[in-house]
Amino acid sequence: MSEYEFERSHRMHVVHDGPRQAPPLLLIHGSGASGACWNPMVPELAGHHHLIRVDLPGCGQSPPALSYEVPDQAGRVAAVLDDLGLGRVAVVGHSSGGYVATALAEQRPDLVGSLALISTGPGPDALLGQPFILRVLLGPPFGPLLWSRRSDAMIRRGIRATAAGPVDVPDDMVAELRGITYRTFRTVLRRNGAYIAERSVPERLAVLGVPVLVIFGGADPRWEPSSAHRYNAVPHARVELLPGVGHLPMFEAPEATSKLLLGFTATAADTRP
Repeated sequence: MSEYEFERSHRMHVVHDGPRQAPPLLLIHGSGASGACWNPMVPELAGHHHLIRVDLPGCGQSPPALSYEVPDQAGRVAAVLDDLGLGRVAVVGHSSGGYVATALAEQRPDLVGSLALISTGPGPDALLGQPFILRVLLGPPFGPLLWSRRSDAMIRRGIRATAAGPVDVPDDMVAELRGITYRTFRTVLRRNGAYIAERSVPERLAVLGVPVLVIFGGADPRWEPSSAHRYNAVPHARVELLPGVGHLPMFEAPEATSKLLLGFTATAADTRP
């Protein structure tokens, strides 16, 4: 059963699952999503970990922020972890949540024991042409108008467009996605792009010396799947491709993704250099 908290001092909504005495596992969602995106994996992961799911600023139930720079978002997450007093945690980021996770490891290596990136594009040149519905919703001149009028069905279509096959999108995830504004979403995307344009994720990770797991869908329509192998240049990194899976392994292959994460977290603490 989940315990909901609002970390008012850092203006972030946090959800706890699993026993508090279990090893902590921090879950960071991608652009415009929320902690609800991890729901399909929570039952399996919470059997082994104390899960900490954050809603990044302007997403889910967290209020907007003055800055959406990736390092600033990582700083807010670090402040929440400091308040919880957990020491080093295993950190998982989906999509651009992997950028926040990487920035957290850059800023506060004392807080990050291991790092798992799911569907996290390594650099701007790996980005594929986006699905039509997302181009319409996000680009001018129709984006701002359609965004405020988008229906639940349209939101679901936008999410499903990033999967390789049919996925069941829960109501709570749709409701929380509805809350993010067009301006916030566009700003988050721009700041994410700036972060990986400055230096690629593999380059950033290569100097950190932290155990890394990379999970990529073999049929990801957002990022070139073969780009996952760029992470092989990172010392202590393990790369796993899920055949027939798109950008949403949490929904498309929750069992396989959970198994990979649990196997990684069980051994990562012993392999940290």
